[in-house]
Amino acid sequence: MPPWHASVGPGGRSQPPTRGVLVTDQSALPSISGSFGDKPTVTFPGSGAPEGLQVVVLSEGDGPAVTSGRNIVVHYLGQTWDGEVFDNSYDRGDTIAFPIGVGAVIGGWDKGLVGQSVGSRVLLSVPPEHGYGQRGVPQAGIGGTDTLVFVVDVVDVQ
Repeated sequence: MPPWHASVGPGGRSQPPTRGVLVTDQSALPSISGSFGDKPTVTFPGSGAPEGLQVVVLSEGDGPAVTSGRNIVVHYLGQTWDGEVFDNSYDRGDTIAFPIGVGAVIGGWDKGLVGQSVGSRVLLSVPPEHGYGQRGVPQAGIGGTDTLVFVVDVVDVQ
């Protein structure tokens, strides 16, 4: 299952997104090289993953804001914390589109991408409770305790 599929809660139900203030400690997060539209390179700090969902706008776009219920078009790279890349759209040479803010993707994407502007590059550090939870996605190499790191280029909103 690609990383952008919905997380599933107890009873197999999709978990609805929740809103809140996202606190970011950039010194504890990976550094990202590359520009919007180019495949990023992720370099991890010596420390372990920070707690909670972390969101950093690496470069601010000047397009319209992403709102809940709209389709978002993105390029992305997904990697486990200090581990392997498990998926990315850059190598496929094609963006993906999906509804945002309605529980169709993992909670970390719903929470971290709603409100971003088209043209932005965003770093997301997604702990298991905002990703795939304790079940992980073993076939993708994602364990139940893995924090996921995504670099997302917001290409369009429809």
